[in-house]
Amino acid sequence: MPMYKAPLEDINFVLNDVLNAQSLTQLPGFEDATPDLVQSVLEEAAKLCENVLQPINRSGHEEGCHYENGVVRTPKGFKEAYDLYKEGGWQGMAFDPEYGGQGLPHTIGFVLEELMCSSNMAFAMYPGLTHGAMNAIRAHASEELKAQYLPKMVSSEWSGTMCLTEPHCGTDLGLMKTKAVPSDDGSYRITGTKIFISAGEHDLTSNIIHLVLAKLPDGPPGIKGVSLFLVPKFLPNENNEPGVRNGVMCGSIEHKMGIMANATCVMNFDDAKGWLVGEPHKGMRAMFTMMNAARLGVGMQGLGVASVAYQNAVVYAKDRLQGRALSGTKAPDKVADPIIVHPDVRKNLMQGKAFIEGARALGYWVGMMIDLVEKHPDPVARQEADDFVALLTPVIKAYFTDMGYEIATNSQQMYGGHGYIREWGMEQFVRDARIAMIYEGANGIQALDLVGRKMPQNLGRLLRRFFHPMQAELEQSQEDAALLEFVIPLAKAFGKLQQATAVVAQKGMSRPEEAGAASTDYLRIFGLVSVGWMWLKMVKVAREKLAEGTDGKDSFYDGKIKTARFFVEKMLPEVDFRFKSLMSGAKSMMDLDAEQF
Repeated sequence: MPMYKAPLEDINFVLNDVLNAQSLTQLPGFEDATPDLVQSVLEEAAKLCENVLQPINRSGHEEGCHYENGVVRTPKGFKEAYDLYKEGGWQGMAFDPEYGGQGLPHTIGFVLEELMCSSNMAFAMYPGLTHGAMNAIRAHASEELKAQYLPKMVSSEWSGTMCLTEPHCGTDLGLMKTKAVPSDDGSYRITGTKIFISAGEHDLTSNIIHLVLAKLPDGPPGIKGVSLFLVPKFLPNENNEPGVRNGVMCGSIEHKMGIMANATCVMNFDDAKGWLVGEPHKGMRAMFTMMNAARLGVGMQGLGVASVAYQNAVVYAKDRLQGRALSGTKAPDKVADPIIVHPDVRKNLMQGKAFIEGARALGYWVGMMIDLVEKHPDPVARQEADDFVALLTPVIKAYFTDMGYEIATNSQQMYGGHGYIREWGMEQFVRDARIAMIYEGANGIQALDLVGRKMPQNLGRLLRRFFHPMQAELEQSQEDAALLEFVIPLAKAFGKLQQATAVVAQKGMSRPEEAGAASTDYLRIFGLVSVGWMWLKMVKVAREKLAEGTDGKDSFYDGKIKTARFFVEKMLPEVDFRFKSLMSGAKSMMDLDAEQF
């Protein structure tokens, strides 16, 4: 059976030593988010994830959700776990106190998201979708709608979804057919079918609040004619409790490859009553508030699944006896050496460790930037932080989930044939990780977003928010000879990222297919350089701690330096062949006629 242990030592290292997250207490509203308070919150979160969510992860995967006549039941134990989640006030931990939230930094919310996705990704999706819906309602809905719906969602009494995709249109939402017809009372009547709706129907909450994209009768064609509507499963009565059933029903649940314990629904809206969120025909602007949060959340899913798969692979590699070490017997008292002595096993494990710990730092850093966007008193600082988050969102979504699947697969490989057997739990991690590369905008779409929207936005302003501080840190770090083994490879990779940026921008202006052909390689380079930057930061801190004296933690900090060395020597060189592929252009990719495939 798989296990999970929240990596609190690593998390505290990133938050307190690398990112100086305690500086958030200087922002208005976060004064009480002291390291002691944060530590106590994380310890309680670890207990929830280790003792409540992880034990029902595999059983939930095996049982799956049950559908009958429009009703969905979650697997055994999920309702009880959700009630504990609700009692703990976890949904509102990082939400506005005005609506019942606890007002803690979003950075801590990112940590919670990682822990929950590691322990039970399918469960984490239920409150995760609600959190995204809450953000969209808070940012764009009327004061009346916010007052009516947000407290119930923050308390976990009601949950939320986002309803975008339709059977015929996938990502091209301008083709949607769902209609919204105005009513005399100011509401709208929504009719249409949405598919792939995670948590669209379940038995965890007394009401489900759907955010639905639809077109008004007078809407212009294409994506510019899309509006956003709030459509509850049950219409609230005069006491703001679930009243009569609205015209929305789950038509079926999907039979999927993974995340079996989360209900992925076909939702039918039949003259359902809803209310406009935001401005008419500006639905995508409002929905992107939820989608961007969801994309970052999916990135943390990739990290979370990689982390738990890696943990289990390490335990197995230390216990499994097979063969002898190439350099000579390491366990003479046993019939064979543990497989962790073998170079290829170590390579797979090191890839997991180097990615997970570097990605964790990058993900939490973006969480801190979101806190600056919301709370910093200086509008210039808020804009700079917002630019940084916008730029890194497609990178985190795509690179983290690509690597999440890769690390899960590599971890499964450590088990040999046992990794293919369901009882060991590793195949579930592989199955669960795979969807993260697809939903919330497939990773190819994220790459197009990076080169097509984020790169040219405001004449490259977003890129400068990343390039300028990284360049400054590289230059400062070059003054320390002991850091050169890390700085020089990273500086070369960063140079290739800058060169690739110029080439993609130049070619893309006249030949858009050139930018499209380069986009996936470009995003991968960006991800590698970003994580490399985090490793440089961690090495600097680890060396400082070792020099100061560590109170018995020499091995921990020494391990950080050794893992960083592996990253720059064995993983960062991927930039070189990605750069070569990018520079080869689009011709060989686009040359073949369609009938020649």
